[in-house]
Amino acid sequence: MSVSGACRILLQLPPRSPDVLHFEHHTKMKKPATTAIRLLLSCLACLTPLSTRAFAAPPASPAGLPANRYTLVRCGTLLAVPGQPAKTTQTVVIKNGTIESIRDGFDGPDVSAEKVAPIVEEVDLRDRFVLPGLIDCHVHLTMEFDSTLRMRDMTESDAYVALHAAAYARKDLEAGFTTVRDLGSGRATVILGLRDAIRDGYVVGPRVVAAGHAISITGGHGDGTIGLRQELVGPQTPELGIADGPDECMKAVRYQIKLGADWIKVTATGGVLSAAKAGLAQQEFDEELVAIVKTAHSLQRKVAAHAHGTDGINAAIKAGVDSIEHGTYLDDSSIELFKGRNCFHVPTLLAIATVVTNAERPGFYLPQVAEKARMVGPMAMEMFRKSHEAGVKIAFGTDTGVSPHGENAREFALMVKGGMTPTEAIHAATVVAAELLGLENEIGTIEAGKAGDLIAVNGDPTKDVTELERVSCVIKGGNRIVLATPN
Repeated sequence: MSVSGACRILLQLPPRSPDVLHFEHHTKMKKPATTAIRLLLSCLACLTPLSTRAFAAPPASPAGLPANRYTLVRCGTLLAVPGQPAKTTQTVVIKNGTIESIRDGFDGPDVSAEKVAPIVEEVDLRDRFVLPGLIDCHVHLTMEFDSTLRMRDMTESDAYVALHAAAYARKDLEAGFTTVRDLGSGRATVILGLRDAIRDGYVVGPRVVAAGHAISITGGHGDGTIGLRQELVGPQTPELGIADGPDECMKAVRYQIKLGADWIKVTATGGVLSAAKAGLAQQEFDEELVAIVKTAHSLQRKVAAHAHGTDGINAAIKAGVDSIEHGTYLDDSSIELFKGRNCFHVPTLLAIATVVTNAERPGFYLPQVAEKARMVGPMAMEMFRKSHEAGVKIAFGTDTGVSPHGENAREFALMVKGGMTPTEAIHAATVVAAELLGLENEIGTIEAGKAGDLIAVNGDPTKDVTELERVSCVIKGGNRIVLATPN
């Protein structure tokens, strides 16, 4: 018996499980009355475990055997592997959160051999364009920058920030980003806790890869206490990411990993939004960068380097970092290093465009911040064009948190403006981004064995990339997300 030919009983989930719209229980109907009663009792038994978490494990039958959960996604057009041609009239079969198969046509799998009647959700996207869940390789979930941020950092509790971060994570997920890399937070335990809560199903959000505290020199770009009364903020130590000299840098890295960091973030150069009046050139000494990378790699962690100035970009790549964030003043020597060391470039064009706009708003930034924003603005497109034309591996990243959460997809149009085709930009946000994160066997494409992460849009984003700014359906791990503002 196929799923499409089975009988259905549709149940609405409790409020604490908003992300699966409904389940369908299927069985043979040899004895209608008896079967219906059994189905109803079985479905009611399923509600208790599912109501405790946003994404729960499949419910168990009375005999203790788990019921398999299927999500059948019927796709009008499916771009399973960005960079390859899309196909029409496809069905993606997701079993217990993992893609089981991709089928031609709209028929579902045969479930007649199932020992326990499966739970099935059917998602009708026959009028949509479906593609893999998007990946943003540079976000900051614990913040959203505005003119009050410095004061809020001094007054808001970790608990309050955590609740905001959960809301920001939800926005990014609803925008189609099923995986994000959070690159540095002044509240390391908050972001690491949020990552775990999402993973365990207590909070609805994207898969999070997190760096904890960024590593910075005293008074550098990652030192958030610049300009504040130091007696109010206390000592800034390697445990908080502030480190001077190779020994402290090693300790800082080890401590972030002790906290549970997936990546290490280092601020190799000055930055736009820090209060420091120290420009955008290299801040970490070469030996400090080497100590950071060597320590991280020895503990099986990759390293991302914030870098604007040419000297800092080149020094970080020579030290062995795995990605350069921004790369504003890269030159031909930087390009050679990128390609020779297999280093990824995450340009964050949206962040640069955002700070340029905000710099013209009176009082939005400190004067020195506005000045630095005006410096980087004219360089962005030329930097991106140079990197793309040279064949550097470009992974999608926005630095969201500098710009508002949920607007991440605006980066695509900027990438196309800088010389990419829409297909190349999508490839950067799926296949290349997954490779950078070391998750290419789990995410980035719609293939058997990978996570059931899919999104849908109404039009063809390979022709108009701004379609990705209007995502109409998000499925993460086989669970359909209820969008606050359906498109």
